[in-house]
Amino acid sequence: MKEILYTLTFFATCCGSLALQAQEIVDMRHHFEQLMFSGKKIQQHSMRGHSHNDYEQEVPFFTAYSAGMESIEIDLFLHNDSLYAAHEKSNIRSGRTLEELYLKPLAMKFRSNEGRPFADSLKTLQLLLDLKEDYRRLMPPLLSLLERYRFMLDPLQTPHPVRIVISGNMPEPSEFSKFPSWVYFDGRPTIDYTHEQIKHVGMISEDLHTYTDWNGKGVPPRRDMQKIMQDSKRAKDLGISFRLWGTPESVNTWIVLEKMGVSWLNTDKPVELKLYLDDLVSARFQLSKEYPVYHPTYLSDGENDEVRNVILLIGDGMGLGHIQAALAVNKGKSNMGMMRHIGFSFTSSYSPGNTDSGAGGTAIATGVKTFNGMLSVDTVGNPLAAIPSKIVSLGMHSGIISTGDASDATPAAFYTSHLDRNASEEISASLQHNKTIDILVGGKPSVYQNAQKWKALEVGLRKNGFTLLREKNDFLKSTEKKIVVYLPDSTLKPIKDGRGPILSELLLSTVNKLKNRGKGFFVMAESAQIDYGGHARDLTYVTSETLDFDQAVGDALRFADQDGHTLVIVVADHETGALTLLDVDSNQQTIQGNFASNDHSSMLVPVMAYGPGARHFSGFYQNTVIFDRIINLLERSKR
Repeated sequence: MKEILYTLTFFATCCGSLALQAQEIVDMRHHFEQLMFSGKKIQQHSMRGHSHNDYEQEVPFFTAYSAGMESIEIDLFLHNDSLYAAHEKSNIRSGRTLEELYLKPLAMKFRSNEGRPFADSLKTLQLLLDLKEDYRRLMPPLLSLLERYRFMLDPLQTPHPVRIVISGNMPEPSEFSKFPSWVYFDGRPTIDYTHEQIKHVGMISEDLHTYTDWNGKGVPPRRDMQKIMQDSKRAKDLGISFRLWGTPESVNTWIVLEKMGVSWLNTDKPVELKLYLDDLVSARFQLSKEYPVYHPTYLSDGENDEVRNVILLIGDGMGLGHIQAALAVNKGKSNMGMMRHIGFSFTSSYSPGNTDSGAGGTAIATGVKTFNGMLSVDTVGNPLAAIPSKIVSLGMHSGIISTGDASDATPAAFYTSHLDRNASEEISASLQHNKTIDILVGGKPSVYQNAQKWKALEVGLRKNGFTLLREKNDFLKSTEKKIVVYLPDSTLKPIKDGRGPILSELLLSTVNKLKNRGKGFFVMAESAQIDYGGHARDLTYVTSETLDFDQAVGDALRFADQDGHTLVIVVADHETGALTLLDVDSNQQTIQGNFASNDHSSMLVPVMAYGPGARHFSGFYQNTVIFDRIINLLERSKR
């Protein structure tokens, strides 16, 4: 009955404030989308798709074309003076001619794209015409047909031609020059072409099985790989693309083929290959310069439970894939990798599906699970005491930091309670009565773009003893005891867009402001944009934010060693993106990943601890246990 009454109360509350919050939520979503998708890279990479035996697709040409395949293969037979697309002569069917299936629709697209094969100006197109009968029989009618479409084939008539490449039953290289200059031929790596002949070679192709019996798993034997790489390099040196046919189709195969220098990915599944190629740029990251990691002394690590201070670092959305990504591109070294006491946290909330940051933050901040969308209230709406309010009686002080909106769920869970995590204005206004935190630093909530609301908040905060600041340097220099800092978007732009190591700066400044107050401090520092990168399925975004977070971890470990009584805990509220790593090269500092989702997942997240009491954070447990163990350690230490 109590649950039913709560539900009715909750919906009444939400409905009553819905009109006031609607624009606020729209503004927040727009802000997050700007962050997540800003600076999205144009899809440029060396790999292109080749639609093998395209005429066997349920919808020839259009399936491959719509999937962005830049090479389309058509087997040809001559029947009743027309060129038909078929795998065997017995498969010839009425209407399935080269002209009807390919040339006419391609001409229509070419004209509609204003003289380009694709609307995307970065894409090119070639038709690989595989002659299944003697070229002496097929070439005359083929050239006669192609002449009618020369406007889109001849570089002298268009700056963006569709390339025609002849394969199968081809003339000898010595005859290449007898054909129009805009007709090319499919070369072979075993032929030593003359300088003149190579001008007529459109690509170089070979059967994978002439090199190896590789089935697409792992990599081919080294000797086989070397032979493929030699031939692909020879083609590249000649300025010609290299293709292998008969290749398996899998992500691993495509990765290995690219490493061996193969230019074209042969596919019978163009739609699946499109998904892979479309994500290829955002699925890769390379670190240009490694950074040094801090090597802890381990003198106080887990040796006793006398904890004076706690630094809780939350990588929002950070899972094992994110941590390994940062480790790999920094040549196998990270500050998180220096932490010896490691546990794993279950992140589920009381809602169906995966947790959101409201419930995830609540569990860590208060030790109680709740429903998604709520903020430090229990399942019936009762406010919960978060860590800062629990430790006030112990004589401790608290600081909350985020590289995202200061009113967003994770930081807000540590300083207020609310039925709706999206109620940004009400969450921020609660600071006018907050007596449990000393410092809050994060992004400026969008609602305070309104000058009148900003002024009212400033007045209310001043009455509660807070100084309201809006610039990072003002905070770094400030000697005030109680500070709220709402940083502009320009200061908190993503690392990939030029933000500096602001999390480290804010963390160290907050620690220095609190370290000599009372009987110790608690600082929660959140790297909010790891989560944004996961939602955007952007490996560069995710990894650069995780690397930035890791450097803040290093600063926390260094302080812990200097102090001797500080417990450092590194956690995540949940994992975002279901990120796995498909390829890692620590020497080259490169990774390729795959996001199975653009949302939160149910994967376990790691918990790492260093300093006094760190041994208590090993093992598998619910996320609420993190709160319990922090409070138990502090209460025992303050007796």
